Amino acid sequence: MPRSDAKGLVLAVVSAICFGFSGPLAKSLIDAGLPSSQAVWTRLAGAALVLLVVALLVKPSVLVVPRHRLRFVAAYSLVGFAAVQAFYYGTIARLPVGVAVLLEYASPVLVLGWVRLVRRVRLPRVASAGAVLAVGGLACVVEVWQGVRLDGIGLVLGLGTAACAAVYFLLSQDAGDDVHPIGALAWGLAGATAVLTPLARPWQLPWHLFAADLALGGRTLPAPLVIGWLVLIGTVAAYATGIAAVRVLTAAIGATVASIEVLASVVIAWVLLGEALGAAQLLGGALVLTGALLAQSAVARAGSPTDREAITAGGAITAGGAEDEERAPSAAVR
Repeated sequence: MPRSDAKGLVLAVVSAICFGFSGPLAKSLIDAGLPSSQAVWTRLAGAALVLLVVALLVKPSVLVVPRHRLRFVAAYSLVGFAAVQAFYYGTIARLPVGVAVLLEYASPVLVLGWVRLVRRVRLPRVASAGAVLAVGGLACVVEVWQGVRLDGIGLVLGLGTAACAAVYFLLSQDAGDDVHPIGALAWGLAGATAVLTPLARPWQLPWHLFAADLALGGRTLPAPLVIGWLVLIGTVAAYATGIAAVRVLTAAIGATVASIEVLASVVIAWVLLGEALGAAQLLGGALVLTGALLAQSAVARAGSPTDREAITAGGAITAGGAEDEERAPSAAVR
């Protein structure tokens, strides 16, 4: 394996594990009494502040956005960060973290549906099989044979996360090379913070929670430590290593490694919060991931260059979307 690919693989694994902390740590804040809207605002605002300050001190040029790309950055902020984060944090407030992450993985199926029904591109059979498998896995996750045992609103919010993530993948194809990835990330986080401010009403933050001890399973940790880890590790480090990884990895490899985030989220939620998934949900999770990876592999196997380009433009799984021999432009949405 070339040294650059090995480095990219390590970075992708680190990114997936860092993202795995996001849900469990945020849920500890929500369980302590912080509304989900304020939890997501705290995370985004903290990460935006860190990135903007570091960029200004190290390389201010990465923050330059051409005028004709402002609308893209605005849409990127609104959908890729504000909407995805708001729906996801609303989901984990009502559902186990592992289930919330698995619901988000319905996004590849939605993207493939868009490509097939709206763009009318004939998909390879493996892509269709992957979509069916993923849908079957989601049925196991929500245990439909028992009348959907999950909280109804949480389920709707989880599917809303998947829909917004799918739109994010489609937007990622329009990123272009004239906006630096770190600049797009910094402004995306800052823009999302501004959009969510009226909803979160940070001027009403329960500041006493930020100095209290938070319960994580059978232990307690100081809130500043939890918030600092959520911002620096679960957001800044997660996105930064993800961006660095996908610049040297193909989309197929990046998406495969990104699936580690699901496992990391489930394990971390189990260790920190004591949340565990049932046997049927674990089986469903395996089916969801298998289906998602099968759909991703369709990009590499698409026989027609036109089909490959169209499927790729739909945004393949969590690697953002890139032709098989190209590098993926963006990695994760959380």
